[in-house]
Amino acid sequence: MSFKDMVENDILGVFLNAEELADQRTVIYDGETYTKIPIILKAFKEEDRHQTVQDHGEGIYLVTQVMHCAISSLGGVIPENGMTIQIEDENGYYDKFTIAQAGTEMGMLRIELEAYAE
Repeated sequence: MSFKDMVENDILGVFLNAEELADQRTVIYDGETYTKIPIILKAFKEEDRHQTVQDHGEGIYLVTQVMHCAISSLGGVIPENGMTIQIEDENGYYDKFTIAQAGTEMGMLRIELEAYAE
């Protein structure tokens, strides 16, 4: 077994294993629904958003999260910056995010997500 094969086995067998670290979530991206794929979703930070004088949306924060999944889970597509992605939460509802940055990292997709929350 090559090193590359061992890394892929670790990604699927440990990091993206629903019994270890990952959660099974349905993801909607670019009109496609990816049902119950293993993902790791980590809250990264929550910060006050920049407000202008005319902006009266007090108490709204910019929430940044990072999603990791197998490249094959989204059909081999690397999501585009600025696109919308919806991720099912643990209650069966969907949270809508804007993709801030996406790329591959150690054989997995790493997608930085942004959303506004109260």
